[in-house]
Amino acid sequence: MPQKKFFIVLGLGTFGSALAEQLHKNGCRVTGVDADRSRVENLKDVLYEAVVGDVTSRDTLAELSLDACDAVFISLGESQNIAPSLLATLHCRELGARRIIVKGLSREHAKILEALGVDRVVFPETEIAVSLADRMAWPNVLDFMPIDPEYTFVEIAVPDSMIGQTLRETDLRRLYNVWVVGVKDALTGKLALFPDAEYRLGVDQLLVVVARRKDLNRFRELK
Repeated sequence: MPQKKFFIVLGLGTFGSALAEQLHKNGCRVTGVDADRSRVENLKDVLYEAVVGDVTSRDTLAELSLDACDAVFISLGESQNIAPSLLATLHCRELGARRIIVKGLSREHAKILEALGVDRVVFPETEIAVSLADRMAWPNVLDFMPIDPEYTFVEIAVPDSMIGQTLRETDLRRLYNVWVVGVKDALTGKLALFPDAEYRLGVDQLLVVVARRKDLNRFRELK
């Protein structure tokens, strides 16, 4: 039986709590730490290990087996006070955390975190707003996941004009610079991963594609 993924969440506010709960639902082992006892108590049925403590304290963090976890998530502070997040990040690096993901509080905060060598800085509110705006503007896009500032991974309904065509006949890569990595049945959820050029598209199917946003803008206008 494969070993469960092990994650540590520092800071159990709205974002940290939601993250811990979802990791637990995904079958992961989660340790959560917060100075607020009530926050920790609220997650006692979710956390493998629930710790009430100061997450900016090196002594507290040294007890957490940071070097053994798959990643540590840091969700601390406010935009007016980035010190707790930076201090926790610095301690985690010194204590051997293999992967550090931090909730960004401001662009300046993100720049400092990048200088400290964190693996990823996330801005949940911004990412949700961008995703929601894209879903509203692109109703034929069923799922949308930015990979980086330039490229996006999406599930998009097969345009009516392409139904019955093979992927070769659609010529998507040459015409739109779009890479098809899968075709999904919208009714059953069955996914054909990396279909060959002779795969024929049908109704009730979704194209799973990777594309630059500017190219996706052109492709989504197809009918």
